[in-house]
This record gives sequence, structure tokens and C-alpha cells, in this order.
Amino acid sequence: MDIPDFGIPPRLAARMSMAEQYEYLRTRLVSRRTLVTAGALAGGGLVTGCSRTSAKSASPAPATSAVRGASVVPFGRHLAFGADPRTQMRISWQVPFAVRKPFVRIGTRPDQLGTRVDADIRHLHTPGVQGVRPVVEQYYVHAALDGLTPGTTYYYGVGHDGRDPAAPGHRAAITPFRTAPTSPAKFVFTAFGDQGVSQAGKASDNALLKQDPAFHLHAGDICYADGNGTGKTSDGYDAREWDRFLKQNDPVARSVPWMVTTGNHDMEAWYSPDGYGGQYARFALPDNGFDPHGAPGVYAFTYGNVGFVALDANDVSYEIPANLGYSGGRQTAWLERKLKELRAAKGVDFVVVFFHHCAYSTSSHASDGGIRAAWLPLFTKYQVDLVINGHNHVYERTDAVKGGRVGRAVPVGGSTDPTRDGIVYVTAGGGGRNLYAFPSGVRDSYEGHVTRHGAVDSFHWAKGQHNVAETVEWSRVRYTGFSFLRVEAEAGTAPKLKVSALAQSGARIDHFEVRRGR
Repeated sequence: MDIPDFGIPPRLAARMSMAEQYEYLRTRLVSRRTLVTAGALAGGGLVTGCSRTSAKSASPAPATSAVRGASVVPFGRHLAFGADPRTQMRISWQVPFAVRKPFVRIGTRPDQLGTRVDADIRHLHTPGVQGVRPVVEQYYVHAALDGLTPGTTYYYGVGHDGRDPAAPGHRAAITPFRTAPTSPAKFVFTAFGDQGVSQAGKASDNALLKQDPAFHLHAGDICYADGNGTGKTSDGYDAREWDRFLKQNDPVARSVPWMVTTGNHDMEAWYSPDGYGGQYARFALPDNGFDPHGAPGVYAFTYGNVGFVALDANDVSYEIPANLGYSGGRQTAWLERKLKELRAAKGVDFVVVFFHHCAYSTSSHASDGGIRAAWLPLFTKYQVDLVINGHNHVYERTDAVKGGRVGRAVPVGGSTDPTRDGIVYVTAGGGGRNLYAFPSGVRDSYEGHVTRHGAVDSFHWAKGQHNVAETVEWSRVRYTGFSFLRVEAEAGTAPKLKVSALAQSGARIDHFEVRRGR
């Protein structure tokens, strides 16, 4: 018997089993979107709570639990901006059991959390495999705060029936966050990919927190619950790794907005559609990506004088084709519209794009020809200022690349202008997962340890999972070690991006500047 699509996009319906289509329709039918005005905060901001149950594979949790609310302790808090970081924040957390009436208390002083905002629970069910893994039930809670005041520090606590964060005994968990100023003269953000759960992953959190970033970009391969990363149900998988990951990251992600995108290890094939149901359940990211029924790791936001675009490289990857072409070209069309919009936007000096697979790298996964074919023409057309990737578990940085070749050499401490020189691509995959290596005979070369620059024999992935050898001259900086990116954006009459790469110790391993022609 055929299932009428009831709004399932034809390309999506063709990729889903009957069971997946029924699950998709069921969750769409129970999904509700409500808006609750919570009242004015000090400073004149209005906070609204938006309860949005995922229409993908996460379903509403039961309203009752056999466990007393007072005994259920929230964990794994993580923030994300809405589409407007000046006025919108999304607060997310996890509870080990279903709870009643979850909420956030918020105020502009830690001792005055007078505003209460309702939240919604997304219940994620992971089926077990006898002798391999147990059934796992996970409960993720999300509250949307809108109408906040720009450039303001707020304090919040999370709770539910039976557990009030403002009550004595729970106030130690009250945490601050800050909205984006309307026109910051300068700000700092950090970035890495490929983190996982480990001492190294925790150390990366500690290191970036010392930089006091306004927010953090995570370039995918977030948790590694899926250990193989091929996007298939034959991959090894343990959903409980997400519990460990969110606990590990709580000390930083509870106050620093954690803007994630989607890596190949984040295609968790047990959750429809396209393996992204888990990401929909766990994160509340801006929902302004391609329509209809986009992907969770595709969105954009503007902070100060910089526009940021997050992409899902699984859609165009030749190396790992599980989701190749799933958007039917809609993501790439949206990308062009968004880049054109940002380039025309008043007050936006720079455009930064981040995604997982590498356009240019010489380490283990090398470069992905699918990304080069689909997106690099658009990056060039709209003069993207900086591209940040993960996937290869190293730090590597190119010269300015123009037309696939070096447009301008950018040594350590150098500068570049994308309007004439081309684009610098950074692989920041040293977030905590096991490290990779560069090709045999290719030495690390970084600040304080610069080696002779020369050509590197590498390859790129072609369609059909074939790799094609290439000799490249654009590999300028290489560092085999855990590291992350620190970028300081400056506005004014001479705007610039001051880009640095730091080892976990805090030692600088690279720096350069991006300036645009005037």
C-alpha cells in the first residue's frame, strides 16, 4: 500500500522506508509551536518562550514520570544563538527522565530570576540490538528566549515541576550569558572540529574558555557516538556517548553559545530523516536554513560586522556519499542567496563560512572534490573572507587560494585581501579526537618552528569515492597537535580579522590578518 506524502518532500520520501515515513508523519502531526509572553525584564527586554518540538524524529516526552521531580537533576546545558544574537538565545539541557513542565528562570541579576519561560522536551528513542547495545531513552529540553536586550548579561537557571533553580540549594547552578552588542568595536570567537569525549576534548574546552569568546564554532564530528562515520546503520553506535559529551562540555557550553554544524560522524542513521533526527533532538540552532525541511547544521547569523554561514558538507561530499545530494541542490541555492544577502548587508564587513569536510587539506582525508565543485565558485564569486573546516585531525592553513592555486603567499604573521588575493582555508580539526598525520616526509611548519616551504604530494576525492593525486603548493602552516582557532574581529574605518591558532597550552602556532580592499 502506498503512503500519501502529506507534505513529505518527494526526494525525501523516496529515501525513506515505510517505517521512517510513518514516524516522520507521526511526529509532524504531534508537533506544536506555541508562543508564551513571559513579561518584561529589567532593561526593557521582552522574553518570549517558544516551545518547538522537532518535526523530524524526536517526539514529545511523556508528561509524567515515575521519578519525583525533585530527584531529577538537569545536566548538559548548552547555549546557541537564534538567528539574531542580539535578541535571541536558545537554552538547552538534558534530563535523565521525563519531567513535568520544564522551564527556565531568567533575570539580569543572579538573585532576581523573576521571569519564567516554559520549555519543551524532545524525547529521543534509540532501539537496542541484542548483545550489542541496550535501548536508550534520552530527554532533551529546549527554551527559546526572544526579545532580549542587546549587549546585556543575563543569568538563568533550568528546572521543572519539583525543582526550582531559584530555590535555596539550587542557586549554585545559576549561570550567566551575554547577548551580542548592537555594534561591537571588536569581539573574539573560537573554532574547532572533531572533539569527542576525552581528556583532550575537555582540555580544549578549558583552553578556549580562557579566551573569553563571545561564542564558539564547532565544525562537526561533535561527539563520535557513531564511531565509524559512514552514515550507515552498520556503523558502531552508542547513544550514551552523548550523555558523556554534554556533561563534559557543560562547564563551557552553558555560558558560551555553541554553534555546531554537521560532520560525517553526526549522520546517525538510526534517526530519520537522513540520520539527523538526533541532532534535531539535542540542539536548538537557528532555523533559517534552506526550506522546506532543511537540515539542523545549515543556518546563518550575524554578530557585529561578521556574517557566519554554517553548511552541511555531507550533502556534497564525494568521499563519504551516504547523504550525497540529499537536499536536491536546495542547500547550495540557499548558500548563494545567503552570501549575496550578506555581501549587500549594511555593516557586514566579513563573511565566515564553516563546515566539516575540507576543501583544501593534505592530511589523512585530504580534500573533497565535491565541496570544490559545488561551493568554491560561490565562495569566489562573493569573496568569502575565511573558511573553517574540521575532518582532518590536525591544524593546517593555506595561503590565499584563487582558482585552485596560490593567489598570494600568506606566511605566519602575513596578511591577505580576499578582494584580490583569494581565500584562506583553515583546517581546525584538533579539537580532541585522536590526531592524524601529514603525508610521509612532510614536516610540520608553524610559528616558532617554520620549515622550508615546498610542494606537497596529496590527493582529492572525486565522484564515486575515487581519489586523484595532486601536488599542491598552498599548504602553508601545518601542526600535528590539539589546537583551536581564535579570531578577533575589529570594526571601524579599517576593519580586520586577526586570526590566530593556539595549541591547548595557549602557545600560538599561527597568526595572520584578513583585510578587505578599500
